[in-house]
Amino acid sequence: MKHIKLNDAVEIPIIGIGTNTYGKEGNQFSGTLRGDTEEVDWAIENGYRHFDSAQLYNNEEVVGEGLAKSSVPRENFFITTKLNTMDGYKGAEWAHAEIEKSLEKLQTDYFDSFLIHFPWDNDDEILEAWGILENYYERGVFKSIGVSNFETEHIDLILEKGDIRPVVNQIKSNVGNWNDELIGHNYKNGIATVAWGPLGGIEGEAEQVLSEIGEQYGKTAAQVVLRYQIEREVIVIPKSHNKDRQAESLDIFDFELTAEDHGRISSL
Repeated sequence: MKHIKLNDAVEIPIIGIGTNTYGKEGNQFSGTLRGDTEEVDWAIENGYRHFDSAQLYNNEEVVGEGLAKSSVPRENFFITTKLNTMDGYKGAEWAHAEIEKSLEKLQTDYFDSFLIHFPWDNDDEILEAWGILENYYERGVFKSIGVSNFETEHIDLILEKGDIRPVVNQIKSNVGNWNDELIGHNYKNGIATVAWGPLGGIEGEAEQVLSEIGEQYGKTAAQVVLRYQIEREVIVIPKSHNKDRQAESLDIFDFELTAEDHGRISSL
């Protein structure tokens, strides 16, 4: 597994696994919890060590139970979770309480990475929330801190007025929406990009092009997309409820794309 060194010198596996529907009835985001950790168990068996979770997913306990019951030591896992700010920020007391709940649900006393999940329309509150993350970082409870779904103006706010630079910005980046401009802004400021939903948009003409490229290397369209992203230093967190497809997403380190391949893919 290749790792990326973040701006705080912490190393993150360049491939992780998304978990937002794991352990849920019908594999649906809004599904109730089934009471098992099947997909997490498969991921660990397949070799995943980077797990991406969030309070918003309402299944942190599924990830936590799966990791805790495995034979893999905690220090071998890279665990990310996120403060649920989809509906805004509800104050410092709320933020502290939610963080403590996440630590309990994920059965850990620290997070490798903790992110603010969404920006909202209040700069002072964003900075207050960031200050809380900085405090947990300084205490060692968070090994790294970052953001998710932040646009350039939100990044610039923290860079200008925060004390600690975010290590990552987790954003949508996939076929049809590579988000090159924002990735470039992240990169310019020493912030790594994590791509959520990296296998989206693989359909129609795009799927045909990706499959043609993949045929040269004995790889699927999905594997080509993931390879394209990691070759430009973008961290990916694909998700699958199929054990074999989980394994396929890790099997991308035995080929390299050409400059021509990159040109064709970037235009999709």
